[in-house]
Amino acid sequence: MARRHPHRGEPRLLHQLTEWRALLELGLLPYAVPWLMAAPRGDGHTVLLLPGFMADEGTLVVLKLFLRHLGYDVQTWGFGRNVGFQRRHAEALERKIRYLHHTGGRRLSLVGWSLGGVFALYGAHQAAECVRQVVTLGSPVSVDPEGSRSPPLVKALYRLIAHPLGPSAHVMQPRAKKLRERQVLDVPTSCLWSLGDGVVPPQEATIEGDPARHENIRVAGSHTGLGFNAMVLWIVADRLAQPEGQWRPFAPHGWPAGVYRWLTSSPSG
Repeated sequence: MARRHPHRGEPRLLHQLTEWRALLELGLLPYAVPWLMAAPRGDGHTVLLLPGFMADEGTLVVLKLFLRHLGYDVQTWGFGRNVGFQRRHAEALERKIRYLHHTGGRRLSLVGWSLGGVFALYGAHQAAECVRQVVTLGSPVSVDPEGSRSPPLVKALYRLIAHPLGPSAHVMQPRAKKLRERQVLDVPTSCLWSLGDGVVPPQEATIEGDPARHENIRVAGSHTGLGFNAMVLWIVADRLAQPEGQWRPFAPHGWPAGVYRWLTSSPSG
């Protein structure tokens, strides 16, 4: 079984206070370009990118350019800023997935950052026949019925922007309930999570499920840097490059595997 991380409570305070680490991750990205340019190329299928809470398509530009370089037909959700798990966006996303599947003639992959990953899972549940696989980046995909354990500041922002009851209001919605009860859906799902995430705690960014279809992949870095973290880009490329119908759990190989294991071996970062 793919297992949720055993962490309890909020993200560690040190990680909450040092989310500015994302600037370092962005600064290191140019040095990783030669390595990333050797990532496995895609087969041209459509990849739909979904932004995080209070973000729009602009935050996905690095991921978008990288995946286009690898040969994918990259699309973004086109609904403006993500202002919470709203009904209008959830329904529009399902329609867009079905439209892209119809016009492209092939199943598409969904890649969601933070709250965008929740939308990705919802879209996969609603239109499973149109979806090839789902990749989430630090997404609260396993929020328990008692509510989110994200930091108070994040909850306050959600109450201000999305709903006065905060994230728990949307966790209780029938749409979100389906996500908790139907993780056995036969759509391959890769949840990337970081112990250093200062926004979404690891127990919420990981899932339980059949290891033949579900996996949790640890990465090193901050929450706000996941969209341009070199390790994340490499893993996303690895996941998307798998031939349709031949999904396998993540197994790093070659010299990058040693670097990956070294960067993710720390019990605290």
